[in-house]
Formats: sequence, structure tokens, C-alpha cells
Amino acid sequence: MKNFLAKIPEQVKRLSVLLVILVIVFIVVRSTLIPNDFGKIGHYRASAVQNIANNELHYAGQEVCVDCHDDIVAIKTKGYHKNLSCEVCHGPSIKHTESPDEFKPQIQRNRSFCPTCHEYLPSRPTGFPQIVSASHNPRKICVSCHNPHNPVPPVTPKGCEACHAEIAATKSLSFHSEIPCTKCHVANEKHKLSPRDNLPTKPTTREFCGQCHAEDANSPKDIPRINMATHEPRYVCWQCHYPHLPEAQ
Repeated sequence: MKNFLAKIPEQVKRLSVLLVILVIVFIVVRSTLIPNDFGKIGHYRASAVQNIANNELHYAGQEVCVDCHDDIVAIKTKGYHKNLSCEVCHGPSIKHTESPDEFKPQIQRNRSFCPTCHEYLPSRPTGFPQIVSASHNPRKICVSCHNPHNPVPPVTPKGCEACHAEIAATKSLSFHSEIPCTKCHVANEKHKLSPRDNLPTKPTTREFCGQCHAEDANSPKDIPRINMATHEPRYVCWQCHYPHLPEAQ
């Protein structure tokens, strides 16, 4: 046995001692820090279930709202917010359900609340309603124009945006938002009936955009200007700049 131990390298002996110490420390820590009821009914403290049950309730759940607000629920279930819990916007409401006259639910009148979901972000899904709150009716609160239980647009889409909603939404964020579509495109009446067979026109010359953006153009001074002779003369402007949102890089 002595001969066997003598053959073991010294570093192996030291590592073995360290391993034994670590095992002892683990056993001591486990026995002192881990609760006695851990693992009795699952990978957690058995007493945690009762601790959670003893917590004060704050949320009532939207099922309770139906009992008193069936008219509003009927509108909400048909709207875009049908899967949104009432208390997401109205806050914890269990006290309201216990004493409706004494405790009123919150009504969001701060413009910063709705943009939590609806402020423009490129990462949000295509078609998701978005705004730039700094320029979208900045003096009005959201609920003054939109019914939060059925937040359809206050104005029915018409004209080009009825079919081109995504382009219209993108253009509304741009400095080109006030330019009518017909300024750059010509579409005859047949386009409305058979759009693919009657495509609208689009600018084919650099001079068209130059009406506003050339250095000598008769347009407001804050509009970006270029030298038409030297600024990428081989290309039509929209080949590099997306016209519905030319600010995008």
C-alpha cells in the first residue's frame, strides 16, 4: 500500500485533498442553507405554496369585470384589444370589485401610456398600429380620438391608404407625410378596379425630385439640398432613397 501511495504524483494527492474538502463543504452548506421542506412536493419549498397564498391580492382578473361591465366587454371582445386584460390599462382592481363606489379603476389620460405599445419601433411587426407621439396630435390624449375598448381608426381609410395601408403608415412618419400621393404618382380610374393591370406612374427623371431638393429649387430652406450635377448623376433619386421614408439610412 505504501509503495502504491508513493507512486501517486504529489499534485494528484493535493487535488484529492481539495476535492474531499469541497465535498465536506457542500454537505455542510446543503444541510444548513437548504430548507427542510425543500423537495417534498416538487423542486421548491413546500411551504412556498402557502406563503404565496397568504400574499395580499391586488388583481381581480378580467373574468370578474364581465359581471358588471357586460356592455363594455361586448365591445372589447370584437376589437383589437380583445386579448388584452382589463387591468393592463386600468391597474389592479380587486378593491374596485369589493367596493365599486369607493374605489374607481384607473383611466389612463397620460399620453405616455399608450405609446408603450404603439410608439414607432422598426422591430415591431409589420402592420402593427404605430405612431410618433411627438408629432401625432401632440395636444390630445389618446382616448379623446380612440375608443380604447375598440381602438379602430377614428377616420375610415380612404383613397390610396385603403389598399396601401403599410406604405401610408410608413409615409406618415416621414417628412414627406404632407405630400399627396398624386404629387409623385399618376393613377387612372382603372387602377382602382384592376390595379395590377393599370399600375400608377412614378418619377423617371432626377429633375422631378430636384423641384424641391436642387440647390436652386424654389422650396422652403429647411429642405435638404443637393448639387444635381455632381450628386450621383447616374441614378434616379428613388434608386437610393426610399421616397416614402427618405430619412431612413
